Amino acid sequence: MRVKICGVTSPEHILVSAAAGADYIGLVFAPSRRRVTTAQAQQLVATLREANYLTPIVGLFVNESPDVVARTVQDVGIDILQLHGDEPFEQLAALPIMPIWRAVRLQGAVTETPWLTHTNAHVTFLVDAYVPDAFGGTGVRADWEAAATFASQRDIVLAGGLNPGNVRDAIRTVKPWCVDVSSGVERAGYKDNGLIASFIDIAKQERYA
Repeated sequence: MRVKICGVTSPEHILVSAAAGADYIGLVFAPSRRRVTTAQAQQLVATLREANYLTPIVGLFVNESPDVVARTVQDVGIDILQLHGDEPFEQLAALPIMPIWRAVRLQGAVTETPWLTHTNAHVTFLVDAYVPDAFGGTGVRADWEAAATFASQRDIVLAGGLNPGNVRDAIRTVKPWCVDVSSGVERAGYKDNGLIASFIDIAKQERYA
């Protein structure tokens, strides 16, 4: 099972995540207590690469302009672009040509429908929880039943309320391609080395994808 550790903000935690076997590491460039600046992100990526880890970096943006996204991707060295807001499908043409993870809540939102009805080889859907006026990182569990139906049709990333205590059940229920965690590996709002390692270890014992 593939694992993404999201919302990393410190050199210690980016190295712990990589050493524990994370397949992806997420950096947040949207309003959040986990937000990093371009300069901070550059330092985090430099720390990772200097330690000889090739773990892909996922850059998370919420309703950001394509110009800012493209500049940040270039300046930081982002490998995968994660769109986690209400970005319209039409914006796809203005974004860098690269792997994109598009967050959906499967609640019938008008902005999601065009994404879901078009087939794009470089777009992977990330299922997150629906929380009014929030775009993620809330710790609220996604709709596993809806996610499982979606996962039976295509590869998905499952996010929303995952933690070491429920990730095994989540994987067995939903059968995602990848699981994504942020608040579920934190204590008092900060990443916890033990929780990161535990989450990755438990998830990687599952063999559904």
